[in-house]
Amino acid sequence: MKKQIIIALALFVSAFSFSQKKELKTVEKAIKSKNFAAAKEALKIAESLMPSMDESLKAKYYYLNSLALYSDGNGNSKDINQALESLKEVKGEYKSEVKALKNNMYNNFLTKGNDAYNKKDYDLASNLFERTYRLRESDTTFLYYAAATAVNVKKYDRALKLYEELRDLNYNGADKVYFATEKDSGKEVTLDKSTRDLYIKAGSHIKPGERFTESKKPEIVKNIALIYISKGDNEKALDAIKDARAENPENVDLIINEANIYLQLKDEDKFKSLIEEALTKDPGNATLHYNVGVVNMNKGDLDNAQNSFEKVLSIDPTYSNAALNLSNLFIEKGNVVIEEMGKLGMSKADDAKYEVLKGEKNALFEKGAAILTTFIDKNPEANSDIFVQLKNIYNALGETEKAKEVGAKIEAMAGGE
Repeated sequence: MKKQIIIALALFVSAFSFSQKKELKTVEKAIKSKNFAAAKEALKIAESLMPSMDESLKAKYYYLNSLALYSDGNGNSKDINQALESLKEVKGEYKSEVKALKNNMYNNFLTKGNDAYNKKDYDLASNLFERTYRLRESDTTFLYYAAATAVNVKKYDRALKLYEELRDLNYNGADKVYFATEKDSGKEVTLDKSTRDLYIKAGSHIKPGERFTESKKPEIVKNIALIYISKGDNEKALDAIKDARAENPENVDLIINEANIYLQLKDEDKFKSLIEEALTKDPGNATLHYNVGVVNMNKGDLDNAQNSFEKVLSIDPTYSNAALNLSNLFIEKGNVVIEEMGKLGMSKADDAKYEVLKGEKNALFEKGAAILTTFIDKNPEANSDIFVQLKNIYNALGETEKAKEVGAKIEAMAGGE
């Protein structure tokens, strides 16, 4: 009797194993005929048999499951993500098949990702670039592309997750580029290493060299910080910047990014302090001088604001906003004088004082106008804001002919647009 039970049990196990193999054969056949819907249905039946499958059959199940869900690259987003997860479960056997499938997926995701990007479908591109990275995690650049394209479509929570992953991976993003100088033209050109070495050997190029492109770290940390600011989490935003600055204290971009966070937090004192720190490292940066000028102007420190705007124009004579603000400083000073004039009484002494103040006001307004005319002389195609302000000053001075002349210029500019 005992012998009969053992024989019956053996027959049951054999039949059960046959059933498992049969279901997987059905899946395999459906996949070969490109009937992925049927393959997925058959996989549901096979899944119920999973607990009793041996390791070999489990490996086959997960591999076939990946193929069915992937559907030659035509699966939906959810199915493809599940296919990638299923591939991770394939153990032992099917090593070469898994490698081939991953290569196929990688090329497909990358091609479709680039195509989506070129069509400005950044949401799709972001997902495809991330899948490309998940398949080959040595290609960290695609994780960066996934984050950057998520920002393009304002998917900030997704972008934050990807950027923080990049930060935790200590991703730098600086690429090594190879260059040489064309002997005939004297122009430096960037080439791949083998081509450059070939040209040097042939004698058509000279002065070979290599350099790294700029690190992506400042951008990554800045975007993490800005996303946290948009979420109202200023503490984490500042932590992100401070961590980066501790690692790279001489990086001016990081100082500016931290300053901009404080500006968004309306802490102008801290903003100004950081911009001034950045200026010690980059004294020729016109924008930094301009920002200091704006802060001083907002605080009513007109003399220091004037110094900053004059410095901007000495560095970059085309900086129109600096010219406008410098002119405005003198108009504001003139307006203060006008307020004094308004407080005077009707006595002879007050009348005399009025005339003195009027002269001071006019001198300040004329200085404001002179700044703009000097700017126009250096920049004949200056933007209309410069001309509009100059016209307003001339009207305030009662110089109607000059105002009409500038007004005609403004109309001519508007007609040419």
